[in-house]
Amino acid sequence: MSRFWSAVVHGLTPYVPGEQPKLDNLVKLNTNEHPCGPSPKVLEAIRAATGDGLRLYPDPNADALKAALARHHGVRPEQIFVGNGSDEVLAHAFMALLKHERALWFPDITYSFYPVYCGLYDIEPRIVPLAEDFSIRVEDYLPRGDERAGAIIFPNPNAPTGRLLALPEVERIVSANPDAVVLVDEAYVDFGGDSAIALVDRHPNLLVTRTFSKSRSLAGLRVGYAVGDAALVEALERIKNSFNSYPLDRLAIAGAVASVEDEDYFRASCAQVVATRERLVAELQALGFEVLPSAANFIFARHPARDGAELTAALRKRAIIVRHFKAARIDQFMRITVGTDAQCAVLVTALREILGG
Repeated sequence: MSRFWSAVVHGLTPYVPGEQPKLDNLVKLNTNEHPCGPSPKVLEAIRAATGDGLRLYPDPNADALKAALARHHGVRPEQIFVGNGSDEVLAHAFMALLKHERALWFPDITYSFYPVYCGLYDIEPRIVPLAEDFSIRVEDYLPRGDERAGAIIFPNPNAPTGRLLALPEVERIVSANPDAVVLVDEAYVDFGGDSAIALVDRHPNLLVTRTFSKSRSLAGLRVGYAVGDAALVEALERIKNSFNSYPLDRLAIAGAVASVEDEDYFRASCAQVVATRERLVAELQALGFEVLPSAANFIFARHPARDGAELTAALRKRAIIVRHFKAARIDQFMRITVGTDAQCAVLVTALREILGG
């Protein structure tokens, strides 16, 4: 602490990112990175963009990337906003679209950056409990008389649970709250869900955020985007251009465009993760774990006879890193990233030894 800190800094409880440990022979299954590398065409595009042009500023509007994403999703470029990772996109959305007199509604078990942004931007949160099975109940997000949201945000699939809300249920929430922005955070949707981007032309209050960090295997490039009504996107642009006009560098734009254009690689790599996930779920269930239904590139699992923190620590001793949360209701769960087949085999073998010991 320092006497030079502002009151805002004193009041913050910052987000804690997943650990990036430096251990030998590490099996890293804690931050939901893609087990496959990015498309070779991405690497070619980045190499081609590395030259004398780096002395020049990048396109502040990233028009080439917006055009590629618009073609990919079947929307207009003016419906696309891009930023330095989806966390920056979310940060701008909290300021531009989610800060109102009425509270912002989101689940009690969800992406832990949401309450951090509420503290940073002085937004009143309303925490909505998940059901006993850790699913989102649509009815909890529907207005009741004067009880209505200023805005709503939730991930789909949810994190860290991995549970998916079906698209018709998402639309029920959006339709029932026409005077509130509903932000659907789709960081993981490519691993098993249908995107709400299909709904944006019917609902001007819907904003969908996406990232290149998960399904496109570009966590190190920091590219995120949002899709919605042009008026919502304009609000994000106004915030962005009051904060940092150049959020994406030349290499990020080139690599992201190449990723969007390599549809075959994208689909094949996602399918590989899904296949590995299903095998891992079956193997953990055979060891007695309860595994929540997952549509993400991770699973959320607990063992009825062993403490979640103890299992996490025992895996770490074997240089296997998974994510454990101390929060109420989920402190017995481990969030396990779907790694390569070989990494998952090492994990299962280690758990079998730990449970048998």
